[in-house]
Amino acid sequence: MTRQFNPAEIPAMPDLSFESRLWDSGAIHIAGLDEAGRGAWAGPVAAGAVILPLDPKIADQLSGVRDSKQMTPADRTYWAEIIRTRALAWGVGFSTNVEIDELGIVPATRLAMTRALEGAYPPGCPPFPADHLLIDALRLPDVPLPQTALIKGDARSLSIAAASILAKTARDALMVEFDEEYPAYGFARHKGYGTSSHWQALQIVGPCKIHRFSFEPVRLVSCGQVK
Repeated sequence: MTRQFNPAEIPAMPDLSFESRLWDSGAIHIAGLDEAGRGAWAGPVAAGAVILPLDPKIADQLSGVRDSKQMTPADRTYWAEIIRTRALAWGVGFSTNVEIDELGIVPATRLAMTRALEGAYPPGCPPFPADHLLIDALRLPDVPLPQTALIKGDARSLSIAAASILAKTARDALMVEFDEEYPAYGFARHKGYGTSSHWQALQIVGPCKIHRFSFEPVRLVSCGQVK
């Protein structure tokens, strides 16, 4: 199902309101899913999946978790480790820039989320089954599980916010690695997003193998339509 969005529903911090309703209805393993890098010009889109335990203490244990875009890199790194420790199961999935160009960004984002969900497991255990999905603004039509798409889900659901942090930290780390391979673009600074310095580098050097050629700025440069 998809819930209608009311801005008044956004709490001061993401909480367990949606998870608690599902727990009360009999669902035990609630997977929160979110993405990172959807709007970038280069690199993969990443997705995180987090299943929190049915434990009233978990909100206090994750008291600093919020929408990853509102956190500093240091805070994201700190809380990502705690999330991995406290979660019942977690996973991260990617769709490459090639898959984004072939499928489109929304299908590729869904693919990354599916991969994150399929890889959600406790250490040393097989993938953990979910009873219900809480997803930031999307649905996964190919996944045969009950789902709730939440607009601004990373600001409203603790599970989704936790997933956003895992997706963001994993993708940022990968873009830092790409910066060493392709140093002309500044990937370690802007993580592939469309900054002025990234645009200047594109015009001077041209795109590299991890750019998304279906995205207009990259396409225009690659076709020689920008001088």
